[in-house]
Amino acid sequence: MSKLLIHVKGQTEERFVKDILAPHLEPQGIHAIPKIVITKIVKSGPNFVGGLSKGCYQRVKRELRLLLEDSSAVAVTTMFDYYGLPEDFPGRPNPRGNDCFERVRYVEQQFSDDIGHEKFIPYCQLHEFEALLFSEPEKIAGAFPDGPDHTFSLTQIGDSFASPEEIDDGLQTHPSARLEGLYSRYRKPHYGSLIAGRIGIEAMREKCSHFGDWLEKLEAFRT
Repeated sequence: MSKLLIHVKGQTEERFVKDILAPHLEPQGIHAIPKIVITKIVKSGPNFVGGLSKGCYQRVKRELRLLLEDSSAVAVTTMFDYYGLPEDFPGRPNPRGNDCFERVRYVEQQFSDDIGHEKFIPYCQLHEFEALLFSEPEKIAGAFPDGPDHTFSLTQIGDSFASPEEIDDGLQTHPSARLEGLYSRYRKPHYGSLIAGRIGIEAMREKCSHFGDWLEKLEAFRT
């Protein structure tokens, strides 16, 4: 069994790894373990975890270095949102590229170069986790059966972009903001994993090429 450590931004990504990604990789001999970013170290009691705050890169880098020292892990990867990634991350202030895919790959490459470790596989979700859920908008609507049916609105949003991952990074129009605007009860950790499970990882990888490329890299560690 190959151990894979995934440094995740918060509870939403942790749930996704535990509930969706790990069960997908387990039959292939890959044991995926999420590790939430530490936001504050507490001397007595549990540390505060979750979130990428302004100026946090050096702390994240130290955490990644510690994970990379685990000799039993075949690789260490990340699951961070490109939307809202702090400006002190390598390449983030002025990402180069003609489209969002080129820009996120540029940031990931700069991230990789700065960490400088052969076991490190950087991944930033474009633009955030909720973009994956727009792979099948009707499955989002199905998670709220006792509320208004927003299937048409969700489909319109999805049809406005060539792929779910291109749903933009505007302050009010990034993927989770759109969901929260339609469903006041939407809560990331619970509904994110619930909807992703209904969609299925194969549908998400088919519609979301950047996510699919990352998944292919992880599957390469199959035993």
